[in-house]
Amino acid sequence: MIVLDCVSESPLWERHPGMEAVAERALMQAARDCGITLLDGVEVSLLLVDDARMREMNREWREKDKPTNVLSFQSVLPERLAHAPFLGDIVLACETVEREAQDEGKNFDDHAAHLVVHGFLHLLGHDHMNDRDAEMMEELETRILAALGIADPYAEEH
Repeated sequence: MIVLDCVSESPLWERHPGMEAVAERALMQAARDCGITLLDGVEVSLLLVDDARMREMNREWREKDKPTNVLSFQSVLPERLAHAPFLGDIVLACETVEREAQDEGKNFDDHAAHLVVHGFLHLLGHDHMNDRDAEMMEELETRILAALGIADPYAEEH
């Protein structure tokens, strides 16, 4: 079981009052399907921010002067995951998540759940820096989301 510490820094998230439950459900499924043994009660924090704050964080930590949808801050090396009481932080930017969901014709909660899963997998050491790793991460995300009843976010539109 994962313990989620969810903190909202922006009143914009009040438009999505069920976000904490969406994130908890996504994290629980991801933990079951990730293939990694984690401590029962391991903690993950979720910080809900606006685009301005996300832009600051993205500039500071990734040297990219623009908001992004999700950032992850891993607190433990992958080889220590099984013994870690805290995995790290996931940050979501409200306006970007809303805009992407609208532009892509997706349900907001489904898109947010996908980003939480994506961020969680980064906390576990997954990445998408090369094609092989990206494909493996996308397959795992797709499998986790399917278990949640969420359509494949990477499927080509017809």
